[in-house]
Amino acid sequence: MKTKILAILVLFVATISSSAQIDRSTMPKAGPDPVVKLGVPVKFNMPNGLKVIMVENHKLPRVSANLSIDNKPYFEGEIAGVSGMMGSLLGRGTPSITKDAFNEKVDFLGASVNFYSAGGFASSLEKYFPEILALMADGIKNATFSQEEFDKEVQLTLDGLKSNEKSVTSVARRVENVLTYGRSHPYGEFTSKESVKRITLADVKSNYNTYLKPNNAILVIEGDIDIKETKKLVNRLFADWKAGEIPEYTMPEVPTLATAEIDFINMDNAVQSEIAIINTVDITLGDTDYYAALLANKILGGGGTARLFMNLREDKGYTYGSYSSLSQSRYVGTFKASASVRNMVTDSAVVELQKEINKIRYQTVSAEELRNAKESYVGNFVMDVQKPRTVANFALNIERYNLPINFYESYIQKIKSVTLEEVQNAAINYFTGDKARIIITGKGIDVLANLEKTDYIINYFDVDGNPTEKPAMTLPIPEGMTAENVVDKYIAAIGGKDKVMAVKTTMTVANATIQGTPLVMTMKAAAPNKTSQDISVMGNSMQKTVFNGTTGYTNARGQKKDMTEEQVNEAKSENAIFVDLAYGTGELLRIEPLEGKNAIVLKFNDTEVYYDMTSGLKVKQVKTNKSPDGKEVKTPTVFSDYKEVSGVKFPHAIGIKSGPMNLDFVVQEIKVNEGVSDEDFK
Repeated sequence: MKTKILAILVLFVATISSSAQIDRSTMPKAGPDPVVKLGVPVKFNMPNGLKVIMVENHKLPRVSANLSIDNKPYFEGEIAGVSGMMGSLLGRGTPSITKDAFNEKVDFLGASVNFYSAGGFASSLEKYFPEILALMADGIKNATFSQEEFDKEVQLTLDGLKSNEKSVTSVARRVENVLTYGRSHPYGEFTSKESVKRITLADVKSNYNTYLKPNNAILVIEGDIDIKETKKLVNRLFADWKAGEIPEYTMPEVPTLATAEIDFINMDNAVQSEIAIINTVDITLGDTDYYAALLANKILGGGGTARLFMNLREDKGYTYGSYSSLSQSRYVGTFKASASVRNMVTDSAVVELQKEINKIRYQTVSAEELRNAKESYVGNFVMDVQKPRTVANFALNIERYNLPINFYESYIQKIKSVTLEEVQNAAINYFTGDKARIIITGKGIDVLANLEKTDYIINYFDVDGNPTEKPAMTLPIPEGMTAENVVDKYIAAIGGKDKVMAVKTTMTVANATIQGTPLVMTMKAAAPNKTSQDISVMGNSMQKTVFNGTTGYTNARGQKKDMTEEQVNEAKSENAIFVDLAYGTGELLRIEPLEGKNAIVLKFNDTEVYYDMTSGLKVKQVKTNKSPDGKEVKTPTVFSDYKEVSGVKFPHAIGIKSGPMNLDFVVQEIKVNEGVSDEDFK
């Protein structure tokens, strides 16, 4: 026992002595760079021209196959979207297997097989891989295109296009491509309702028969494979795939600018502006300054600690995020700095984006910034090379770009060897903000007045990228029209003053969802100014606001907060059921286009209210509040789907935008002059 105790004491003293010698005031030295060893691919070419790359990786009993049709981009013209439709129809049946049988077999084997216009991807457990690769090969080689499936895909595509018609983001991305590359460039054309309606089943079959050929394809198989057996499998499955001549196509020159300009796309429903500063670049994977360009972009806008993010979000509070990207290409690449910002700061955001682009071009980045960017790239790279899909992609890139076989093994060293001067030179070469397109998609009436104060020429385009005239900012208010007239028309539109004044109480129940979670909003009101609003989640009250005509409070998550004197006075001055009755003393501001119709805008205190010029109904309101830090915050609410209840029309669809969240409430029930008592306002 003594021996054991002494041994423990000796070990304890040794540990204390060892710890005492460690100097924790200095940073430990970094370890050696990780050595990246990728599997050596085995390559062979089939007689039909198919290039095959096989990479053994026995870490997991899984195998994946990536078939890439390496065609040069081509212009589809009047039937733009035909290749995408063809890709969507692949895998929906062959002469040997129906679509349903195909899907059932893939599901039964716990695998995945996907097709697209430029190839296909399959993944499964090793023991099922021969069956799965056979399904993928059959789907690529022997696709049948039925009229029934074609008609379904056409309708699905049209529905998708219709759902995006009013999406500011979708329109912005589309027009950015049109303006950056040109309408006659493969990267500049887009799928439209008109082009989809022109596509026929014969066009789809022609595209398939013309462009899906093995002599311009690369098959990468990676995973738990036996090289010899896999080669036999590939030869058996793909030997009968017929080679063919791919049509020659010469891409047009991409338009360039002599000086920066603003290209503006007006969308009346935009509640924020989409800003993209874009210039094309000539940079390809493996170029001498490729690594310096990557790091320059990382420092400028490559994440939540980059300069754009820290300036426009953290410092200025203009946006939820601002980023930049640098895309390399064998044909034409792009640099893009972007942000989605509040309307009122659109011009300021453009200034700050350009300021950061110019700063990284003309001032050397700090040694710390470069070191952090390098560590981020190296860390991500080391993590990525552990993934089988990454290894397969690396092998594909080496083949596509004719890179040296050790390209990725030397990647870390090339990143770490980039100098401060090389980063600045790359920024000068590729971030040409002084010759870039500043493409802004937003609401002209809110942002153009300030944009016109900048030094940039402004050109105007419609939602399809066609040149157009400057949008009408306002229409003149008709002579003799007053705020009182507008309110009277609204009261008449919802049922008339007699019926409106007969409403003494209302109870409204509306449902919405937020990130998949159902919300229920219950609102009760009693004339003249008693209100109660309760928002609950799964039966639990999350926020309740009550005003009894004299005092009020808000109770959120168990925290009760009394109304301020200012809030009490505002609540007292409003009619709880029909707030518009007080708006007759407001100010008419303008007539503004809204969703294709004209709305007259009336301002009352801190709220702008929009009334449809034809129907007289209230369609929108925008309330301005101050945030705790003193910034103005606008909360838009949209009203639609008016239905009559007890002789008075109430909106049954209410959309509220709060920050990044959209709450679309659908009214389930409205009760008039019943279901409300004084107890509801305690």
